Amino acid sequence: MNMTKLITAGLTCALLSSCAPIKDPVDPPEDPKVYRIGSSVEVYLSTMDASNLFNHMSEDAIVYDKQAAPKTGFDVTIDPNETYQNILGAGASFTDSAAYLINSILSPQQRDELMVKLFDKEEGIGLSFIRQPMGASDFARDFYTYDDQAKGQTDEDLSDFSIDHDKTDVLPLLKQALRLNPDLKVMASPWSAPGWMKTSDNTVGGSLKPEYYEEYAQYFVKFIQAYQQEGIEIFAVTPQNEPLYIPKHYPGLGMSAYQQVQFIQKGLYPAFQEAGLTTKILAYDHNWDRKDFPLDVLKAIPELVDGVAWHVYGGKVIAQSEVFNEFPDHDVYFTEASGGEWVPPFEAAFHDQIKNGIDVFRNHSRTYVLWNMALDENNGPTVPGFGRSTCRGIVTVNQETKELTYNLDYYSLAHFSKFMKKDALRIDSTKAEGNFTSVAFLNPDLSVNLVVYNIQNTARNALIHLNDQTIVYPMPAKSVATMTFKIEVVE
Repeated sequence: MNMTKLITAGLTCALLSSCAPIKDPVDPPEDPKVYRIGSSVEVYLSTMDASNLFNHMSEDAIVYDKQAAPKTGFDVTIDPNETYQNILGAGASFTDSAAYLINSILSPQQRDELMVKLFDKEEGIGLSFIRQPMGASDFARDFYTYDDQAKGQTDEDLSDFSIDHDKTDVLPLLKQALRLNPDLKVMASPWSAPGWMKTSDNTVGGSLKPEYYEEYAQYFVKFIQAYQQEGIEIFAVTPQNEPLYIPKHYPGLGMSAYQQVQFIQKGLYPAFQEAGLTTKILAYDHNWDRKDFPLDVLKAIPELVDGVAWHVYGGKVIAQSEVFNEFPDHDVYFTEASGGEWVPPFEAAFHDQIKNGIDVFRNHSRTYVLWNMALDENNGPTVPGFGRSTCRGIVTVNQETKELTYNLDYYSLAHFSKFMKKDALRIDSTKAEGNFTSVAFLNPDLSVNLVVYNIQNTARNALIHLNDQTIVYPMPAKSVATMTFKIEVVE
């Protein structure tokens, strides 16, 4: 690995051994520490013309005494004393379609190489968070839940409950991902309850019948316990994916804020308590444009939910902070942003994903999660009757040729995930909307993971300031750099 130059004064420094997770936000300590850069600076660069894709750069990122540093460029100041949320990381979803493509269409060698590139911290990009659909979503080869019944039939004791469907492709991949990255967290979200629990008597349409709150809660419990028996701990669940949207052609379930409160209060929370489950319950799991929904849930049952999950497809990211500011003891999770044909690749789409990643972390999220881990050459498979999708996977698996393609989504995730370690904290850094932006993280080993985005169509120096030192790195026009380096405490 090429190392970049370091110019530094000889000072006696001591490394801290750990950095415990703390609540967000955190006031600066009464006696703030003085930090210095204590290593060379590694730079990984992508440019919006796609000529660089998370390339490890050999150009010099030079650490200067601040007074001697060049003054021309844009200024980013980082402050390790000002810490925010604990970070769980970045990732995507093993939908039925994605899992099938990776596990059953790719050759075993291709699959293993891809999984290493997705989840291994050294040889890959170290993804550390997965959002797992509970049953079929729009990206499944057929409609299914874990307890389907013939029309007019019910199974109120859930005697037919089974996760056998997931044992073919989904669970083998989750287990492999955990072997590659033991710090991986898995959350789960249903697109639909079993049809017999719903007003539509179908996985498509309808809402949950109130008389089945307890049975549906036990459905969650059985899912979590069945996954535990397979060695997969479910970190968190949401009661419903996109509860304010009822799709006409794929599984879904309408759930108002009032209905979500009732289901959690009368079903989900007591069922978890009785079963001794510590799985977190996250409210909402939908777009930024309806912050009234999570606020209504949090105001009604703040003690029963652990946080709020958000999607990208409507509204503005500031909603995350607005809800967090009212309920600062409840964590923020960003759980879905799909790449797709509605934003043309490469430049516009890559810009969106980098900007979204920076923004969701700057607005208190612990996670940045895209959608399908893989789709095929036709943006599928999708459930029968859905039609052609416009979504894009992290990778594309061509079902005819078996060719594997790493999409821009893979490289955008790399900028956030590669150097993120367990119990990283977001630390303060500068942004200038429309000019440049950044987000910075401090790992427990005192390594910094800094993402800097030069938004302008002009090559400029990035001037990264830490106390009396400045990192200078020449950034091309419209480029994003992930910089990683160690810092030390000055005694």
